[in-house]
Amino acid sequence: MRVFLRYAIRETFSNLWRNRLMTLAAVLTVAVSLTLVGAALMFKQSASQASVVWEQQTKVTVWMSASAKPAEMSSIESQLKVSPYIHGTCVFQTQEQSYQQALILLPEAESSVLRVQDMPSAFLCVPVVPTDASILISTFSGQPGVYRVTAPTKAIHQMQQAIRVAQYVAIALALTLLVSAIVLILNTIRLAIFARRREVSVMKLVGATNWFIRMPFISEGFMQGLFGSLVAVALLVLLHAWYPLSGNEFHLSTQDVVGTSIVVVAVGVLIGSIGSAFAIRRFLDV
Repeated sequence: MRVFLRYAIRETFSNLWRNRLMTLAAVLTVAVSLTLVGAALMFKQSASQASVVWEQQTKVTVWMSASAKPAEMSSIESQLKVSPYIHGTCVFQTQEQSYQQALILLPEAESSVLRVQDMPSAFLCVPVVPTDASILISTFSGQPGVYRVTAPTKAIHQMQQAIRVAQYVAIALALTLLVSAIVLILNTIRLAIFARRREVSVMKLVGATNWFIRMPFISEGFMQGLFGSLVAVALLVLLHAWYPLSGNEFHLSTQDVVGTSIVVVAVGVLIGSIGSAFAIRRFLDV
């Protein structure tokens, strides 16, 4: 067994160096293909992360009438506390805070006629999921003391549709690129083995078993996939460092990049090994 492993390792690195142009072609093919696959996966993660952040920023505002009675205010507050459609605790905005906000948002000609006692107070709530906003609007609209219930329902719907389409596109792109990578790598390895088909024939004629012949080629494909995937990981790390959306909801954490890198390396190694095993199979029938 030790002799076999020594032979496989020696032959692997010998073949890699002897066929360095084909090896370089295979490595570059793996690197380019898996870089595109990894970028598609990172894009999908960015879209998912942005969706979560936007959902957390979605607010339902229960505006109370300026003339709302304390009992009515207390009733609405109690209902909001026990509502299963609200995440956490609602933030109460006083009439003074609403007045200061209006001074910032409205033109001076309009804000000059406002008075604090005429401004509505409000409960600012975050729904568990954005679709719960419509339930909260129907529940609290028209209740005593409530002036109006607002939420960006149209924007929420558009956002969810855009994120869903972006994720589907990223998944489809990643799968398409992965299939393309498998085909390109398989053909590259097959060409390399075709150039050495006489060696395989001679080894078969002297009594070498199929696995004895196959292992150096599988190891060679393994190394090509490994080197190519490591280059792809380096390019993905550079892409993450350059990412122009750094610091906002689209930015991926280091943990996300490490996870994507592990997937890329695993896929590269599997493609190289399995591709070599399939490519040499047809040359073992002598």
